[in-house]
Amino acid sequence: MQHWFTYPNIDPVAIHLGRISVHWYGIAYLVAFVCVYLWMSRPAGRRRLGLTREQIQDFLFYALVGVLVGGRTFFVINDIVSKHDASFYLSNPINFIAVWNGGMAFHGGLVGVVVAIWLFVRKHPGLKYIVVGDEVVMMLPIGIALVRLVNFINDELWGDVCRPDHPWCLRFPSAPDQGALYRHPSQIYEAILDILTLPILLVVYRLKPKDGVVAWTWFTLYGITRSVAELWRQADFTLMGVTGGQLYALPMIAIGIVGIVYCATRPGPRTEVGPALASSK
Repeated sequence: MQHWFTYPNIDPVAIHLGRISVHWYGIAYLVAFVCVYLWMSRPAGRRRLGLTREQIQDFLFYALVGVLVGGRTFFVINDIVSKHDASFYLSNPINFIAVWNGGMAFHGGLVGVVVAIWLFVRKHPGLKYIVVGDEVVMMLPIGIALVRLVNFINDELWGDVCRPDHPWCLRFPSAPDQGALYRHPSQIYEAILDILTLPILLVVYRLKPKDGVVAWTWFTLYGITRSVAELWRQADFTLMGVTGGQLYALPMIAIGIVGIVYCATRPGPRTEVGPALASSK
């Protein structure tokens, strides 16, 4: 069987500036945060949130800290549990925070953002948590897809071993078999699935549903796409046939559906003007 692709061996470092190395990983996160900022700071976004551009920048700092702390913490815990080896981190404590080498857990980053929104909303009386959530999630499909592409560049999070009759599979040099076996490019699969949720979110957003429906819609969609992508991704561990990723993702579907129904049926209109702008009229 002739396979279509070979692994491209792209340098994980995008730009070398003397002793400074700019990694694709960092660029992906930067682009993701810029997309979120541009969406939230557009006129309609500022009006609904009732925030200035400077306040939105302040929120993004909260979110950045939340993503880094939550994502790295969950990754390290999962890495230690799945590999049963804490010596890598204990022998060199800098490895605990070495996010520039990759290694971020999505669900940890999500928890970090949830906490960041809560802390930010506390500073702004009248600002609704679920309204911030509605605006934040709109650009997440782009950010997550970019990070998955970087996972491919970094030769990590490989897919399961591929059947010989799948010509699109690749040999990953850093995989446990050291490139001897063809594997699914599951990082690419997941990136495609994630970006396909963007038009769905845009349609839901333009329907102007009640507060929280958009956020819970994304939550549900991510649970679906991650659960599907895990079918081809090499699992760190499994429990009764369910991968570690699916243990996190499958409950998101049920919780998200409940959240959509609750928000859609709760009394009260959708927020159109944020508290700061409303009070200034």
